[in-house]
Formats: sequence, C-alpha cells, structure tokens
Amino acid sequence: MAGQAQNGHADLPRKPPVVFIYSPPGMAGHLVPVAELGKLLVAQGLQVTVLLGGGDTSFLDGLAAANPALAFHCLPPAALAPDVAAACGSSFEARLFELARAANPAALLIDFFCSAALDVGAELRVPTYFFFTACVGSVAFGLYHPVIDERTTLSFRDMGGDPVHAPGLPPIPADHLAGATLDRESLSNRHFVDLGLRLCHSRGVLVNGCRSLEARAADAIVLHLCTPPGRPTPPLYCVGPLIKHDEETGASKRHECLAWLDGQPEASVVFLCFGSMSRFSAEQVKEIGAGLEASGQRFLWVVRRPPLPGAERRPPADGDDDGDIDELFPEGFLHRTKDRGLVVMSWAPQRQVLAHGAVGGFVTHCGWNSVLEAVMAGVPMLAWPLYAEQRMNRVFLVEEMRLAVPMEGYDKKMVESDEVAAKVRWLIESDGGRELRRRTRAAMRLAEEALADGGESRAALMDLARQWKSAADS
Repeated sequence: MAGQAQNGHADLPRKPPVVFIYSPPGMAGHLVPVAELGKLLVAQGLQVTVLLGGGDTSFLDGLAAANPALAFHCLPPAALAPDVAAACGSSFEARLFELARAANPAALLIDFFCSAALDVGAELRVPTYFFFTACVGSVAFGLYHPVIDERTTLSFRDMGGDPVHAPGLPPIPADHLAGATLDRESLSNRHFVDLGLRLCHSRGVLVNGCRSLEARAADAIVLHLCTPPGRPTPPLYCVGPLIKHDEETGASKRHECLAWLDGQPEASVVFLCFGSMSRFSAEQVKEIGAGLEASGQRFLWVVRRPPLPGAERRPPADGDDDGDIDELFPEGFLHRTKDRGLVVMSWAPQRQVLAHGAVGGFVTHCGWNSVLEAVMAGVPMLAWPLYAEQRMNRVFLVEEMRLAVPMEGYDKKMVESDEVAAKVRWLIESDGGRELRRRTRAAMRLAEEALADGGESRAALMDLARQWKSAADS
C-alpha cells in the first residue's frame, strides 16, 4: 500500500477496531486532535487505524513514531478527471471500501472533507460518525447552513458585513464566514451545504470542544434547532479539548525560548504566533515590530519571512527563514528591544510556551488548535484571524465565549502599529486585560473538569467506547 506507516497490533487481535478516515492533504495540524482522540480510544480498549487521503505525506513517519499505539495508512492520490470533480470521490471511495471492509471496524470516524465516506459506512453497515476538529459553533452552523441556503438566493459575499443568524450562535458578519462558502454557486459551497445534510444521517458528531465552553451552541443542536426541517438531529459528543502533549518528541534539548521565558516576570510576556500556514507582508511585519516596541511590553514573537507572490499559505520549507533577519524589522528594532523581547524564526513549541507562567497574553490567528491550547493554559487572547474559518472563530471567541478581544484592522489591508501597541499594552496593564485573564482562567478550569474522571467530555468518550465494544461483541 502506497505511503504506509503502520504500528503493529498483532498482539491485540480481540480489540474492536475503529477507523478514522481523514482526507485533506498538507494539513498535518488538523491531525493533532485525531491522534489525541485515537490515543484516548486505545486507552478504552479499542484498536485505532487512521486512513489518510492522498497528498503530502512527508509528516507521516514522524506522526506514526510519535503515536505508536495507532496504525496509519496513506492512500495514493485519486486520479482526477480534469472536468469532473466527482472522479476524486469515486476513486477515493473505492479504496476506502477495500480498506474498511478488510478492517471490519466497529465504527468509522470521518472528517468533513470526506463526507462521501458516509456511503462507505452505509454500504458496509458500519456505524459512521463525523469528527469535527473545529468548535461546537462550527457544527451548529454546518447543520443550519442548508436552512440558510433554502431561504435566500444571495451569496454570503454579496451580503458584506450584514449579520447571518443561526440558532445558538451570535450574529456572524457574512464576510466572516469561511471563504469556501462565500459564493453560493461555487462547488465548495455546494459541498458544505451537502455536508450539513449528510451530518443528519450520521450516527453522531464528535467535536473537539466541551459543552461548558459553548453551551448555547450545544443546546441548540441537541434541541433540534439547527437541523433542516424533516431531517434527524445527529447525537452530539463533545470530547475535547484535545490538544497535543508531545511537541518536543525527539528534540535533543529544550528550546531556547523557554529558557528566555524562565527569566521573565510572571504573566508579563505577550506571545505572538500565527500558525504554520501564515505569512505576513513585509509592511505588516514592520508594523507589528513598531507596535511591539511602542507598547513597552515584553514579547516573544514567532516570525516567518514574507512570502513570495502566490506562496502566502504554504507550509514552511527548509531554508525559508535562513539568513539575516534585521532587514525584516524597523531599523534598529532588534537592538532596542533585546532586553525585553525575543524573536524566534519560523517555529516555537507553542503549547509549552503558552503553559509557561511568564506568558500573560497570546496574539493568535484563531486556529482552533491554538485557541484550545490557550484555553488549557489559561492565557487570554488577542484575535487576529487570517483565513479559512478563523474569522468565524473570532466571532465565537469575542462575542460568545468572551475569551479574546479583536486586533482591529485584521479585516482591512493592514493592522497598524498604533493598534498593536494599544492592544498589547491593554492586555498586560489594564483592568480590562486582567478581567479577560480571569475569565480565561475560569474557562481553563471548566475544560479541565470536562476532561477529568466523571467530566462531561470523558463521559461522552466512554459512552462511545462502550457502544462500539458492545457492537463488536454482538
């Protein structure tokens, strides 16, 4: 089998198998909650296999080595007919049938990019569930999306900043919805509308979140307020937060930024990190630098070189961030801020940084993994969304969960240095910043309780494991 990396399970023949089907290539970060959930299921006496769709598999060997309790298989890319997107589904589905039938699983767990695999489960009579690595609010909106589609002929793009309403959610400016859904007749939007209908016919939806942090959205789903008329509501299983715990696996030494944090006062450092796919323009990097300097606050900033045209959202490659870095910043910036700031090129161990007591705030792109890591560390956020569902996450974080304030200008051409300085200073020095920190610490405790023995997320996971083991026994 092409692209295979498998950890043996020969000694565990009686464990009921559960198969994850995960399709998008080049999005390794989304596999973090998949792997974490897989390890929890193994601990409940299940055998877990992850099937990955064709694409960039350079990360696969490392992923398998870091998760020896799981088995990973990578399917070869499906052959695409140039004018028929469905050809991908047909070819991919055929391979899924072959592997799923051989595994004889107690359950299939599929991601929303692979909703066609619902048909695989139906054909094989295997209970099939969706696993959302996004938030509960995204599930609520996904279920309600077909209802909105029936009620208007407008594209979200045509609505500008007008609010879009869905049960259990704050009003969402239309231009803050995921880019793939903005054009009504686009193939990507039609897929998302179809996804909302397919969710209804699954055996349930698992989500990387906990009910106590998104109670209104969870309640709206459970009370059948989001589901299109005439469709069943799928059971909701909140099993998170699931965050990575092994960021430095294989590292020979502790990252230098952690040693630097050791020398900083408690809750005094603002951490700026924007995910593996994001690059700012040269002008924006300089604005951020000027704002950090003007703020007078301590900072740890993960910086990547501005992109070449057309490469704004590709993963970093070896050598991308090599060479002299002084030219990236305002002249003399590194020298003037050397006693209170640290710039790290390309990557830092984000979870360990957020968990360090010196960190008092997080400027984030609002990717859901990053949000959950901040919540689990009790670190308040400044929201700077960049792409995909991040603007919608910003709405949930700011308006509903109240765990962040926005960095104004993120939806314009530039976030100006004055805004960076003012918000960073507000977060660390003001009563408002201290209140935000208090709310975030309270959210951290709720999340910890959900994951503890007897907690809501732990109970949901154990309920699923019991169902699947019972089904396998019968």
